[in-house]
Amino acid sequence: MSIFDLLWIFFIISSLLPAIQKRMLEAARLRLMHELEKERGSRVIALIHRQETMALLGFPIYRYIDIEDSEEVLRAIKLTDDEVPIDLILHTPGGLVLAAEQIAHALRRHPAKVTVFVPHYAMSGGTLLALAADEIVMDENAVLGPVDPQLGEYPAASIVKAVEQKDVNEVDDKTLILADVARKAIAQVQARLEDILSARMDAERAAELARTLSEGRWTHDYPITVEEARELGLPVSTEMPNLVYKLMTLYRQPAQRRPSVQYIPVPYRPSGGKRGDQE
Repeated sequence: MSIFDLLWIFFIISSLLPAIQKRMLEAARLRLMHELEKERGSRVIALIHRQETMALLGFPIYRYIDIEDSEEVLRAIKLTDDEVPIDLILHTPGGLVLAAEQIAHALRRHPAKVTVFVPHYAMSGGTLLALAADEIVMDENAVLGPVDPQLGEYPAASIVKAVEQKDVNEVDDKTLILADVARKAIAQVQARLEDILSARMDAERAAELARTLSEGRWTHDYPITVEEARELGLPVSTEMPNLVYKLMTLYRQPAQRRPSVQYIPVPYRPSGGKRGDQE
């Protein structure tokens, strides 16, 4: 066999390897999801957004909740019997309001129990989905976020406030139109939140919480911790199944030339002053 033949074999294997690895990874994810479904007697849906990498060029692609996600989640809910609970594993920075609202309404309408698991974070539209659940299970260090609408690069609430602090004659027409859209966006999101929350709590509490989360009280990336979520009246638990953490390890960020974080990936426990027992 010549060197030329060896090079051809090398290139063929190199081109097929990413596809094979992807299939193996998808199979491992499905096995873990099926195991969690058997353990909990539920339908498990994973909505996990990581930085994805294009197969050939290697450019990172940032993911967020979009219409394709809503179509897939709605299809999964449709395939689930009314008596079967739904477990939604969420890891997302947020995304399109329309897509998040569609998923939230479908979750709210599901007759059986809906549980949302947040192992790390579910911000913005992700929080909207969590609010539609009967129970929110968060890691002790996981966070949710505000659901205040954003117009382009600016928060809607900040646009309204900036215009209200000026004489209307000093503001150009484009900014006035933007402020009008911002007011409508805040009102719409608040109304949607009230509607979703009213299924889980009384109308007065739902209206107050909807206003708190949508009025622009905090910056859009403000982390709402487990303790704060409970203070807001959300049904939060920290009993996270270990299988959820295992599933998250199969959604790794793309490999970098030099990893930013390194550690020995086994549990450490105290053992007479030694470093710890490894399992």
